Amino acid sequence: MGLEEDFNKAAEEAKTLPEATTNDEKLILYALFKQGTVGDVNTSRPGVFDLKGKAKWDAWDKQKGKDKETAQKDYIAKVAELKAKYA
Repeated sequence: MGLEEDFNKAAEEAKTLPEATTNDEKLILYALFKQGTVGDVNTSRPGVFDLKGKAKWDAWDKQKGKDKETAQKDYIAKVAELKAKYA
């Protein structure tokens, strides 16, 4: 399978991670997914009252400069790591 197929498979598998997955782990997955599909953050930072939105934006912004291929590989590895951790 190619990288794109592996990435899409990992995205499907991420949906089945248990509730025990921490918010920090979910933020890392979100950021790597966005970087791997969209690239660098391309929206303005959410307002002061949108705590969840700001956390997601900040996590994505930390991936700035990472090329899509590397982000996809990191995402696949993180999903595999979490599946093993919570298996």
